[in-house]
Amino acid sequence: MSSVVSAAIDGFGVVLVLAFLTWVASVVQRDVSLVDRVWAIMIWAPGVAYALALSTALGPRVVVMLVLGAVWAVRLAIYVSWRNWGHGEDRRYQAIRARNEPNFPTKSIYLIFVLQAVLAWLVSLPFLVAAAEPTPRGWTWFDVVFGSLVVFGIVFEAVADQQLASFKAKPANKDRVMDRGLWRYSRHPNYFGEFCVWWGLFGMSLATGMWWGVASPIVMSVLLLKVSGVGLLEKDIGDRRPAYRDYIRRTHAFFPFPPKPAG
Repeated sequence: MSSVVSAAIDGFGVVLVLAFLTWVASVVQRDVSLVDRVWAIMIWAPGVAYALALSTALGPRVVVMLVLGAVWAVRLAIYVSWRNWGHGEDRRYQAIRARNEPNFPTKSIYLIFVLQAVLAWLVSLPFLVAAAEPTPRGWTWFDVVFGSLVVFGIVFEAVADQQLASFKAKPANKDRVMDRGLWRYSRHPNYFGEFCVWWGLFGMSLATGMWWGVASPIVMSVLLLKVSGVGLLEKDIGDRRPAYRDYIRRTHAFFPFPPKPAG
């Protein structure tokens, strides 16, 4: 048990280093939304630390989970960096900055970066569970079913992001609401894909017989639904974009379903 605790501390140290380096860059560029670009890497990187600390001979489960996590993290980090490039600090972080002046750069250490580090570390727990298995078991149906859910989530999220990016790239779509493709069935299909990724990775970790990694998908689900995802993005969007009200009326918020009938 002491080795697991030690590995957990190592992983948290990795996250704190990444958070600190991002904070330094945010002070230089006056843009704390840089943390969004490294968020996915902050979740995946401790998984590598866990594997190095605990697995003398890496079992297939740990390797597959880390590879899937790397695919998810690298794609998302590249996409968010590309999407935000040249746009300056996100308006959500601008509001936080305005509420916490003066000395926001110092306050952002704990308001933004330490908080993000703690959340990223909690989300990384399925990797710790898989690496902590004393004697790696063979491949199970948990791995097949939930591994497939992870792959589905990665693809679903990537397709949703690509569809939205293509829609926004066309000048004719300015101020219009994206309600095509996967966005016809869910107002946030990218978040639903991410939801599937973390419940899938947790499911794979269940094959070890240990369940405490459930904190990961619970934290991610709360973030996606109530904190920085659906709840925050739709807080005032109906006021800023009246056409979005009709989109809300006919389209499910998160889980994909056929559009609601007119009227």
